[in-house]
Formats: sequence, structure tokens, C-alpha cells
Amino acid sequence: MSNLIDPIIQHAEAHPERVAIHTSSGPWSYDELLARSLRYAGLLAAHGIGAGDRVLLAAPSCPEFVVAYMGIQALGATVVPINTMSTEPEAAYYLTDAGATLAISWHEVGPAVSRAADGAGIIHLTLTTGADTDSTPLAWVIDRDPAETAAILYTSGTTGRPKGAELGVANLLAAGQIGCAVAGTSGEDRTGTALPLFHVFGQAAVMMATFTGGGSLSLLPKFTPQGLIDLLRRDKLTVMCGVPTMWNAMLHAADDADSADFATLRVAVSGGASLPGEVARAFEEKFGCTILEGYGLTETTAFGAFNDVERGGKIGSVGRVVPRLDMQIRTTDGAVCGPGEVGEIFVRGDTVFKGYRNRPDATAAALTADGWFRTGDLGVFDAEHDLRIVDRLKDMIIRGGYNVYPSEVEEVLYAHPDVVEAAVVGIPDEYYGEEVAAVVTPRSGSVLTAADLDTWTRERLSAYKIPRIIQFVEQLPKGTTGKILKRDIDRDQLRAAAPSRDAKAVRP
Repeated sequence: MSNLIDPIIQHAEAHPERVAIHTSSGPWSYDELLARSLRYAGLLAAHGIGAGDRVLLAAPSCPEFVVAYMGIQALGATVVPINTMSTEPEAAYYLTDAGATLAISWHEVGPAVSRAADGAGIIHLTLTTGADTDSTPLAWVIDRDPAETAAILYTSGTTGRPKGAELGVANLLAAGQIGCAVAGTSGEDRTGTALPLFHVFGQAAVMMATFTGGGSLSLLPKFTPQGLIDLLRRDKLTVMCGVPTMWNAMLHAADDADSADFATLRVAVSGGASLPGEVARAFEEKFGCTILEGYGLTETTAFGAFNDVERGGKIGSVGRVVPRLDMQIRTTDGAVCGPGEVGEIFVRGDTVFKGYRNRPDATAAALTADGWFRTGDLGVFDAEHDLRIVDRLKDMIIRGGYNVYPSEVEEVLYAHPDVVEAAVVGIPDEYYGEEVAAVVTPRSGSVLTAADLDTWTRERLSAYKIPRIIQFVEQLPKGTTGKILKRDIDRDQLRAAAPSRDAKAVRP
């Protein structure tokens, strides 16, 4: 029997004064974090929440998110964390699909959640600074079966309504333990992030790993390059976690930062999307800091593979399979691939999710009878058994019968000195089946043209991989984690810009 709040209880008993969270008004010790969480659990209990109930939580990455999250866990209930930008219809869908009986929202996120709760006829609570409450603290923490659902995280697919991935108590506890093992974290570490805690990366690989190791957590509710640099300086971070667009933004925007700011940093972790090699190289050159890339999904509780801290990062690789997981790369007919062979990645082990809530067909399609999860990602193991992510299976472009992996084309575009960001997608084409299109954010002040990029890519890529359509934009669409959202790129506009076989530029 166990509970996700167990690591906080253990450190509160062993080292009650050790800092658990840095806040704008001062640090909270493990003892204080536990006390606040149990008081919040008492508040929820007073509103009738108990074991097995589902509670929706809409809050940014702030200390109060942690208090509410752990209060829900202490009661043996299930947390349903959602994007703070959710609209009223979206919040209503999550409430209904999850079968939530209470909703909590941060006082600054707007009325969408409260209105959705009113429409569903359930209780709504407002989470305020400090998460203070006069409620009687929960007397004892509920012991839970490891298989019980601790969290339901909604994944945004390219089609259909979001699916709720059910993560068990054992999944999230294992994620915290694995995170400590691969990053070598301990009570001496000070971890900081601007990742949203409602996302699996921030929740499992950062929050749970930090508290499992007994270190401190510093949170930036809204990412800005300067804001993350300031957090690094203020709390002398030893571990920092982000997605590629965050590292890239810091590289291009944090002009007053240098290697001295990163002197305390022991580990910089990147995940959520492939890290362009050019960004990793430029970041290390400017800041003297190596970014270690990892790989995981919501359905694998954020973990799959990670670069070894002792070996250092291998650019272009997400490292080796983490402890307590197995991984195979398979061909379309199910055969296991050897080193150097590209195929779909399958994962099995302690962090693989239970299934999708209310979606037996989707669960059966994703999980094999013997527990393997098919990721939908294409990968390849090298001779040292390090994993390289080739691309999403669904993102692969088939042009005239040839496979084009967008990430390979993006790597070449990122290497151009006037390219800040790039995304490559497939556009329907009557002749080739699909055509290669690139959406690019140029460096401010540059005079970059489509002809420039056409020449650049022709010198570095096979002819069938060259983008025939090039669109320049001020900013690529991104999700709340900072991940580039290819599904939000206007493909109709790109297709309209391709009346001939020559490279075309589309400017806003």
C-alpha cells in the first residue's frame, strides 16, 4: 500500500526543515508543505471528497498546485489536472468524461472552470495564494493499492476528443524513483522549471522526482527566457528542466546571460520534443552547459530513455532505456529491429499507463495483451544501444514513394544562422502524394529568402527531402509546454502557395 504524498511525509519526518519549495515570499520546508497539503485535504474532505473520487485541478506551475495535488492524493482521490487555458466547453468535457465530483481553479485563470462546474452541478473551489485554509488537517493519509488511478491526464490527439490517460499510484511513484536514478538527484539538489505541472513532464519527471530525492523545487508560472535565467540566479539551481523551444529562446533572447550564470547547474534536462542538434551545440558553446535529452510520453509517465549523466549527452540521441523499462523497435509486421534499423518504438514496464478512461477500443489498440505500449514514434538504436527518435509515425512524409522524416529536414534548417525555429510538415500533392513544406521563423533583422533556404537544403539533403514550399512566420504555434504544434499549422494556406514545382515563399 502506498500514496503519492509518501516521499513528502518521509522527508518531513527525516529532515523537517529542509526546503521543499521556493516561493516568492520565502521557502517552504518539507514540514510546512506537508502541513499545508493535509490542511487542504481536510478542506476537500469537508466538501465530501474521499477515496476514489475524481477532482479536476486547473492551476499554473505554482506552489499551491503542489498543495492541492498532494491534498487530493492524501485522501485517496484522483487528480485530473487540466490546462489553465481551457475554455468552458473544454473544462465541461473533462469534468464529464472524468466523472469529477469537485473542481478547483487558480484565482487568476478566469471563470471557465467555475462555469463548467456550475453547469455540471458540482462544487467549485478557488485556489488562492498560499492555499491557506482553516480546515482541520486530515488525520491520516489513505493507503492506496498501487494499481489505483492517481491521475488522469488528457492527451490532445490530432483528431477526435482528448483521451484521458490513467496513471496509477505505482506509475507515478516509479517515475519519481527513475527520475532520481537517471539524473542522480538528491536532497542537495535545487530543481527549477517553467514547465506546466499539469503536463506529464513537469508533474512526473520534475515534481515527483524532486520530492522523491528530497531536494527543493523552484517554479516559474509563465515561461520567459529572462524569467528562467532569473530563477536560475535567484535559487542557484543545480537541475533545470525544459523543452527545446525554451532552450532555444534562452539562447536567442537572454543576451545578458553567460556561462557564469550556469556555474551551479549540474544537469539540464530536455524533453517533450526532439532537441535540434544545432540548438544543443550552440547552447553549450554560449553557456558552457550540456543539455541531456530524454524521451517519454504521457502514457509512459514521462519516461522511456535518457542520456547518461556520467557519459554526458550524445547529440541527436535521447540516450539508453531507463531502469525498470523494456523497449523494442519493431517493423510493421511485428519483427524486432536490429541496430540501425528504423521501426516503431514499443515500451513495457513500471511507468506504462493503465489505459484510456472510458476508451476500451483505444486502450486495446495502444496496449498489447502482454503489456507493450505502442508509442507511434519511429526510432532506431545505434551500436551502443542509444536511441534516436526519427519522427512521429504519423508525421512521416511519403513523397513519391520515398520516406521523408521531418526532424531530419528541421535539423538542416536549424543549422542555418538566420533560422530561429522551423517545422516541417507534409502537404497533399496530386503528383507526389505528399509534398515537403517548411514553416520558418527567421532571425530578427535578417533578409532570409526562400531561395536562400532552397540553396542551403539542396547542398545538404537528397532532392526528395528538400522543402518545395517555405512559409515565413513571426512565431510558430506552440502548446503550453512550449512544444511546437504542427497540427495547428495552416496546411491549406501552404498548399495554396504551391502552384508549381519551384520553392515558394509565403510571408505574413
